[in-house]
Amino acid sequence: MLDRRQPITITAAQAKIAALTLEPKVEAVATTAADRRVLAEPVTAPYDFPNFRRSGYDGYAIRAEDDHDFPKTFKVVAEVQAGATYDQPLKANETVRIMTGAAVPTNAGKVIMLEQSRPVPDHKDQVKLMVTAKNTNITETGTEFRRGDVLIPQNTRLNPGHLSLLSAFGITEVSVYQTPKVGIITTGTEVTTPGDPLKPGRIYNSNGPLLQGLVTECGGEVVAYTQIEDDYDLLRQKLNALVTTCDLILTTGGVSVGDFDFLATVAKSSQNLLFNKLKMRPGSVTTAFVYQETPIVALSGNPGACFTGFYLFAEPLLQQFTKQASQVRRVTAILDKPYQKTNGYDRILRGTFRISHDHYYVQLVGSDKSGALGNLGQTTCLFKIPSSNRPIKPFSEVETWLLPYR
Repeated sequence: MLDRRQPITITAAQAKIAALTLEPKVEAVATTAADRRVLAEPVTAPYDFPNFRRSGYDGYAIRAEDDHDFPKTFKVVAEVQAGATYDQPLKANETVRIMTGAAVPTNAGKVIMLEQSRPVPDHKDQVKLMVTAKNTNITETGTEFRRGDVLIPQNTRLNPGHLSLLSAFGITEVSVYQTPKVGIITTGTEVTTPGDPLKPGRIYNSNGPLLQGLVTECGGEVVAYTQIEDDYDLLRQKLNALVTTCDLILTTGGVSVGDFDFLATVAKSSQNLLFNKLKMRPGSVTTAFVYQETPIVALSGNPGACFTGFYLFAEPLLQQFTKQASQVRRVTAILDKPYQKTNGYDRILRGTFRISHDHYYVQLVGSDKSGALGNLGQTTCLFKIPSSNRPIKPFSEVETWLLPYR
């Protein structure tokens, strides 16, 4: 008997994905290894920063009381390089030669830049300062951060700039969300592993490498990958093994209504079927469900539909494990070239975009067929042609998803 499914919109399906309650796992990692990781708790300043008064220039530090009647001769009592200190207070008309970033004497009120100094002939321990400076040229303690200030908020994805800031405070370890562990199953008796002989009626597995690359690119860790024939018992066996080690499972194939679409059968009997029919093409059979507490996104076996479904449904779910928003950016764009086909469902096309005069323009790249994969490497966006019995008008505005890392 034909399986009658209730189709829902892309928006409704994404809302069901977003509503899943996920508990990210936390671990401590070295700051030097934390690039692109997401903070699980805020990091606060352990002390004022800068933690000493420091010179902004190479020059001469003087007291505020001596800052008058220039040109003026000062006695040079020390030379202070970065990393050194002069621990005595300056006396009247005394100065220290100081380098950029060095600690100024406790009672110094200003640094006169080196360019405004002149040597005093026959007096190596003296210097003539020609003019005062408009500013003090001293960076005061705590001007950037006070002790207890938030350096980096919780749920921030760290980048090299953040790592530099953490290291400036001597912070060697941070608490981050664990990278989500993803298991991938590709199904289909017709699917052959690249490198094996290609028998009649068989195809090489392209979806496996596609999903492995997309998961890694979008911040996940592929911890298990398997390719299996269309076998219900084998599928259940593989799923039961993966749920013990994976946060998320992605599958391809086996989600339609045929006699060998066993993923569809597993989904119907799962604890929480989110959806198994979408008002979109390609990938209308894309399915999502929760199996033994583990979310599963079952994607179409057609490469184009698999690619599209990953970005619309799997990528946002992947980001939820580290409390991040989807990196797929949704915008409104203008259809750059005509598209004549009509659709009973919304059609999601793989395309490229350009920006002109603050507007996005999109167009189809390569084929719009579900099984086509020649355009996947060129695709930089997805865009929607709304359901209609008439072709969309040229230069219409269309909903568009800009893909990350493209």
